[in-house]
Amino acid sequence: MTPHSSLQGLLADRHSCRAFKSDPVPRNVIETILTDAGRVPSWCNAQPWQVHVTNGAATEAFRTAMLDAFDTGAPNTDFGGPSGYSGARKERRQTCGMQLYDAVGIGRGDRPARTAQMRENYAFFGAPHVAMITSAAELGAYGALDCGGFITSFCLSAQAQGIATIPQAALAYYSDQVRAHFDIPGDQLVLAAISFGYEDPDHPANKFRTDRAALDEMVIWHEG
Repeated sequence: MTPHSSLQGLLADRHSCRAFKSDPVPRNVIETILTDAGRVPSWCNAQPWQVHVTNGAATEAFRTAMLDAFDTGAPNTDFGGPSGYSGARKERRQTCGMQLYDAVGIGRGDRPARTAQMRENYAFFGAPHVAMITSAAELGAYGALDCGGFITSFCLSAQAQGIATIPQAALAYYSDQVRAHFDIPGDQLVLAAISFGYEDPDHPANKFRTDRAALDEMVIWHEG
């Protein structure tokens, strides 16, 4: 197997896990994932990411805090969410949502069940660990861009070691609560989280896979 085919396999197999086993990931495996993720390129090698990783009781305390935030708090973000989804982006978002709802047996008009499924984000889908990613505020959008590379590399390294992941912007919608829980300073912006652990392969939420756009949908060729 060539290095390229190995990378293709990781990219093809990686998916967002929405149900985890409770078994913890060994510390040395987590450290390897973090070290691999830190090898991604960043503007001027600034490496703007800061990572808060939870384990054991710390995960449970954070889970409780985030569920309380969802149940009683008002959403707030450091970066601001999308202003909207249109065209193909809207269709892809809707398709992904319906695939999940169909997989777990939620009807189209069942709003309470949809809310309960959304709430699972703040329970980390049962994951034993969370990596909370913050970015240097002074770098703005470009720091966030570099952190996106870190998140991708984290997920691929985890996949290579049999660890499932799900990147989550949902937790950043309660940035004030995240900041207070981890005592995050003001020069760091709350960007996203990665819940991770061992996948529960029998859970219906892990039974579907999303599609990817064809090249003609995402590439505009300019020939010389």
